[in-house]
Amino acid sequence: MTLTTDDFDYDLPHELIAQTPIEKRDASRLLVMDHATGALEDKHFYDIIDELHAGDAVVMNDSRVMPARIYGIKPDTGGHVEVLLLHNTNGDEWETLMKPAKRIKVGTTVTFGDGQLTATVTKELEHGGRMIEFHYDGIFMEILEKLGETPLPPYIKEKLDDPERYQTVYARESGSAAAPTAGLHWTKELLQKVQDKGIKLVYLTLHVGLGTFRPVDEKNIDDHKMHSEFYRLSEESAKTLNEVRANGGRIVATGTTSIRTLETIGTKFNGEIKADSGWTDIFIFPGYQWKVVDAFITNFHLPKSTLVMLVAAFTGRDNILNAYQHAIEEKYRFFSFGDAMFIK
Repeated sequence: MTLTTDDFDYDLPHELIAQTPIEKRDASRLLVMDHATGALEDKHFYDIIDELHAGDAVVMNDSRVMPARIYGIKPDTGGHVEVLLLHNTNGDEWETLMKPAKRIKVGTTVTFGDGQLTATVTKELEHGGRMIEFHYDGIFMEILEKLGETPLPPYIKEKLDDPERYQTVYARESGSAAAPTAGLHWTKELLQKVQDKGIKLVYLTLHVGLGTFRPVDEKNIDDHKMHSEFYRLSEESAKTLNEVRANGGRIVATGTTSIRTLETIGTKFNGEIKADSGWTDIFIFPGYQWKVVDAFITNFHLPKSTLVMLVAAFTGRDNILNAYQHAIEEKYRFFSFGDAMFIK
């Protein structure tokens, strides 16, 4: 049976889209689901400690959101331009989304911050994307920290008072255009409790790019092509995960970015976990054979999105749509600043 995007649709009341983070990260709600039976329990995120067992590994994406939104001017016309940096492809070349895209052709020059930064458009891409090359004196990331702002998803209309609330507490490797949001619930204190219980903390990196912003345009999901994102798993992390596996512990992923990295590596190495880095466009949807991940933490995702499809590949479509309906009835908060699920 061919699945369509409509098979992953659901009606979400607008008021359940979280506009701001709650005061305490780990006080968000947690819907616990047994993927085999579909059974549900209502908890809070700090209860995750009771769901994890000594000998498990919790895997987290340490990518940090860049101040990736910058505003510039076209010197020839004085027109204003908004640029969202997606990822660095080579040297000073970046893949970006630009507005207003229709007016920005190859060869267009844009200046930022009184000329501290200049960009030239080198190529037009799909979905309003543009390849641009930057010119500057000094260190690019330092200039970006001064001129850029943290990009929030388009469904968040409120201004964020503290940009660090759109970063995980363990974010290190700058390079994402959006946060790996399932990790926003972790606090340093809760992570310490996890370690004290005999659970390993393992870090990997996946820089979140265009795929997060891109809708599924195709009716049949088989036809959808994911955008590539850069990932890295170190020797040390791979060694820890293999030890956990060998001792019968579970590999518990924090978020879909950790899942996609681990499953990319598992697919590449026939189920084995090895240190690796590269680009992944893995698209996980029902029918997928899982290779590495045993359980995971995830937020509630947009209707018809590839992320709902990924979760459904683990739980079954009916189970996940039933869980979402429960969450709507119980007034859980949805999307990036919303509540979480633990699927075991």
